[in-house]
Amino acid sequence: MRLLSSLASRPHALSGAVQPARRSHLTWRLYSSTPAAKNRPLPLAGVTVVSLEQAIAAPFCTRQLADLGARVIKVERPGVGDFARHYDTRVGGLASHFVWTNRSKESLALDLKHEKDHAVLMKLLEKADVLVQNLAPGASARLGLSHEALKGEHPGLIVCDISGYGQDGPYRDKKAYDLLIQSEAGMLSVTGTGKEPVKVGISIADIAAGMYAYSNILSALLQRGKDGQGCHIDISMLESMVEWMGFPMYYAFDNAPGPVPAGASHAAIYPYGPFEAGDGQSVMLGIQNEREWVSFCNGVLSQPDLATDPRFSSNSQRTQNRDELKSIIHDAFSKFTTTETIARLDEASIANATVNDMKDVWGHAQLQARDRWTKVQTPVGAIPALLPPGSTNSEGRDGHGAQMGSVPRVGEHNEAIFAELGLSN
Repeated sequence: MRLLSSLASRPHALSGAVQPARRSHLTWRLYSSTPAAKNRPLPLAGVTVVSLEQAIAAPFCTRQLADLGARVIKVERPGVGDFARHYDTRVGGLASHFVWTNRSKESLALDLKHEKDHAVLMKLLEKADVLVQNLAPGASARLGLSHEALKGEHPGLIVCDISGYGQDGPYRDKKAYDLLIQSEAGMLSVTGTGKEPVKVGISIADIAAGMYAYSNILSALLQRGKDGQGCHIDISMLESMVEWMGFPMYYAFDNAPGPVPAGASHAAIYPYGPFEAGDGQSVMLGIQNEREWVSFCNGVLSQPDLATDPRFSSNSQRTQNRDELKSIIHDAFSKFTTTETIARLDEASIANATVNDMKDVWGHAQLQARDRWTKVQTPVGAIPALLPPGSTNSEGRDGHGAQMGSVPRVGEHNEAIFAELGLSN
């Protein structure tokens, strides 16, 4: 607690963090907390983050910091703001990506090419703990915002640069988008069915980079609590994604053949993936060991002899003969509905899941039962929001709550921040 107390009481920390919209006592809680958490600040209360951010990687990182109570000031271009604001209009006219990654932030609209606005940013950094940026390659350095340029006057400042390929090396100046990084990192070689490259359906490279930036910033705050020094964090989307590719890389170790695209199945474990039931719907299941394989043959397929069939006597054999085994499983499942199949799998303690679409996830019974939903305010009204993993919204549960503040308009907080800095807007 010594570190967190020192962060919360730092004399230069900016005050007046953006407050959440007023909550309805009838339908939701905009701040989740437990009785134990009500009398103490959130873990990052007192930490101020200034972020020159756009798209997903940096905004996703700083939203995690905001969830833990940090004050996040999002610097945007006047008028248009972060270009992710305009990806779509699915959330009452707002963009789905933007509302997901930008709650609990203050929006400060500055044109950093103008001397006056640049001076505002520099004054803001005097009282900041963390600077995050994922601008185009070289842009932050040209603005005098590199760690090297800032550390003399701001020795305690943590500077986190997020880029496609890192701050040096032959690829440093290449533009990078999520799909391109998935491709460079080999992700496309292991997804899909093998007929054509298929990317992961979410911005997984951006998310990976954002989460590594988040965890590195937390580590840097802990280190600064020990020695008082800031640092430079260089996050590469490529390196983040390649780290997540550890299994297929080691599977292909020493020039061995890599895993082949297997659709929703597993390249190296079988049966593991979707299987169709008698009503035409798919059930996901996974067999991880021989004990489960025996239970599956006995309790689900009602074919105990399969457990010792030489074709399927080990995972390697099952993987090698997956087409034959798939036919046997489909024939057995064809006699049951999806609900009946899942019941048999549950009874045999075989891991399984339904194949949900987004509507199913919005109404997922487990999320409802665990009270994982709250709401946040936006310029077009309140919208549902999932509580961050690890936080709690239920009375009687130990743990910390989460800051669930509003999604801002472009430049919404200019007047307040300028006044706070003693400047005219």
